[in-house]
Amino acid sequence: MKEVYTLADLRRWPEATAGVEWPLRLAVIGDPVAHSASPPMHNAALAALGLGVRYTRLHLRPDEVAEAFALLSQQGFIGINCTIPHKLTALSLVPQVDPSARRAGGVNTVTVQPDGSLAGASTDGLGFSRAVREAFQLGPGEVRVAILGAGGGAGRAVMMQCAEEGSPRLWLLNRTTDKLAPLVADVNREFPATEIRTAGLTDPEIEAALADADLVVNCTAVGMKADDPSPVPVGFLQKRHRVYDTIYTAARTPLMRAAGTVGAPAENGLPMLLHQGARSFEIWFQREAPVEVMRAALLSVAPR
Repeated sequence: MKEVYTLADLRRWPEATAGVEWPLRLAVIGDPVAHSASPPMHNAALAALGLGVRYTRLHLRPDEVAEAFALLSQQGFIGINCTIPHKLTALSLVPQVDPSARRAGGVNTVTVQPDGSLAGASTDGLGFSRAVREAFQLGPGEVRVAILGAGGGAGRAVMMQCAEEGSPRLWLLNRTTDKLAPLVADVNREFPATEIRTAGLTDPEIEAALADADLVVNCTAVGMKADDPSPVPVGFLQKRHRVYDTIYTAARTPLMRAAGTVGAPAENGLPMLLHQGARSFEIWFQREAPVEVMRAALLSVAPR
């Protein structure tokens, strides 16, 4: 089995996957996608439950997604996950989309229906919620939340989940603040009880937001590189903060290290990846996902 397949492979799937022990009927699509930890996680779950299919990676360019979606049913797929930058494209291509995806502004889970049509959902928000509850023993709807990078894909899903669960106040911080106006309008329409405040990513604005927040969530890309600074200056963090970084490419991200210096509990994005993946599994197979099996598989390939 190849580590990564392409659209050319998908066009001739039986030939491209000849000799593979188990049929490849699930995949994650992205650009890039070779780094994805989803295949080990899902393949462990599929093997544990004795399901005779496996999960792989599909590297698709943005202009290849529509054709790939048209081939999914033809090639016998059960479903796919979508990662950057294809979530928004999937939202526009899938004819049946549930409220979770519309609120999140993107589809990360596509299911091939018995009649061959496609249905879309977003499990990012629920994955975030389950991860926060697991890490800090509180729900994101119980506290005031500051979301850095709220204008991006993960940021919108996190924002909507917090509002749906009843967060009394959301601070939305983004480098380009004019991107936040439509998000605020969406939250106000869907969840009018949640108070929204917006700010940029300058130090004074971050400091003011964190002084008024209990849970700090990083949805920016700052921290993906080993030499990145913390997206939040250490002096703005307090021991009372709970800090969640959606980045999972490092065991301890720069933000987590900053939190550690003041004694604030912090977690990286691996549990969010786990729980959004488990929810995708439940959607595809209509059965409980073996979460601990999936967790062990993720930890076995996670950065240390």
